[in-house]
Amino acid sequence: MLPSFNVLGGDLQSCSVDPLTGWYRDGCCNTDREDRGLHTVCCEVTDEFLEFARSQGNDLISPAPEFNFPGLSAGDRWCVCAQTWQDAAEIGLACPVFLEATHEETLQVVSMELLKENSIEES
Repeated sequence: MLPSFNVLGGDLQSCSVDPLTGWYRDGCCNTDREDRGLHTVCCEVTDEFLEFARSQGNDLISPAPEFNFPGLSAGDRWCVCAQTWQDAAEIGLACPVFLEATHEETLQVVSMELLKENSIEES
């Protein structure tokens, strides 16, 4: 696989290994042409965002053991779909973003300005 870059132009950093996230379930918000949802925004989910995603048909709260998915709670880090994050942001429900772990392909959907407005620093 080719190297992946984040929205800042650097190497893509890991988003979360607990729970294990990513299109490839490798902890990173990598993507490819099969990833129609563009799971590229690394964020710390909030209750409001999770409820919004569920209202849009993307239930990230309920466990799905058949997909090795534990279900998410507020505070978990996860690679979310760029369009879902954008839609949430438009109504004031964007969850905080980790820019170094957000894939550059996100910029096809979300502006850098909006990402920066909602970014949080690594601790």
